[in-house]
Amino acid sequence: MKNDNKRYWKGIEELTNDPEFIKNAHNEFPELPNSESKESSRRDFLKMMGFSLAAASLAACEAPVRKAIPYVIKPMDVDPSIANYYASTYAEGGNYCGILVKTREGRPIKIAGNKVSKITQGGVSAQVEASVLSLYDKERLTDPLAAGAKTTWEEVDKAIAARLRSNGQIRIISNTIISPTTQKAINEFLAAYPGAKHIMYDPQSYSGMLEANAQTMGQAMLPSYDFSKANTIVSFSADFLGTWISPIEFNKQYSKTRKLRKGKKEMSRHFQYESNLSLTGANADYRIPVKPSQEGLIVGQLYNLLAAKAGRPSLNSKVVENVAHLEQAANELWANQGKSLVVSGSNDAAVQTVV
Repeated sequence: MKNDNKRYWKGIEELTNDPEFIKNAHNEFPELPNSESKESSRRDFLKMMGFSLAAASLAACEAPVRKAIPYVIKPMDVDPSIANYYASTYAEGGNYCGILVKTREGRPIKIAGNKVSKITQGGVSAQVEASVLSLYDKERLTDPLAAGAKTTWEEVDKAIAARLRSNGQIRIISNTIISPTTQKAINEFLAAYPGAKHIMYDPQSYSGMLEANAQTMGQAMLPSYDFSKANTIVSFSADFLGTWISPIEFNKQYSKTRKLRKGKKEMSRHFQYESNLSLTGANADYRIPVKPSQEGLIVGQLYNLLAAKAGRPSLNSKVVENVAHLEQAANELWANQGKSLVVSGSNDAAVQTVV
């Protein structure tokens, strides 16, 4: 606690050292019976306790003096206690969404979804909402470090520039870049240093899907799905509501197919085949637990069921017995041609090719 030399008097008598007051100064509460008195009542006890609580509260209420200094020249867009909102974007790894940032006196205090965004349509995740806390993290570094010691950005820039000029083998390692501005800056850097290369690495890899799409469609790309147009959804370990590709975007799309309203009297049907319980599986109409080793075989069985209806050749693959709701899924996919989706979270290019 703060140690100060402030002194408080009980009254004018103590301030002026009145002889009568000094005579009874050893009694803290002269109006109450002292400790040697044999006569005390419940009322006396309550009086003493009330005074003690009041004194303790008074001592605890002392707060440091804070001075509010008004603007000499007030900014046009800052009004005390009135919030301002700024449209921005959140991009972290592969996650993206349009956001609105609420600020007070220039300080961001809340992040919400931007309903004007045609991609995420006002959707956000807990990770996006919590990202504002990183702006107020007192433990984060405030200065650059060189060999564990504090330095300045000017010194860091000089050291890095010198190393870049003397070394032709330059590699930029990043996650997948979805920002055009960041990609432009990287391209300009690569143009300035001809020997440099840009390597993208993601902890959650989609290389199987990229390779499959390169073989079947001619481009190594991730498709853009629209779950709002699907009457039947069959997912094989693709947690599209939680972690798969663009969950914030898919959440908004998926919710449109799961609500009954005026003019919409049918919901989409969702089949989820997975080995571990996921957020997507918890929301499915039918969640069927399968072994990871069986996933590719079940995808092949679903293909064969649809190929038989279309009069096409079937795949020569092993059959997994008693797979629940697989025939029902095939029937509903066939009945909703052009209005259905089959997705897989597998990183096996062969499985993704069949999907």
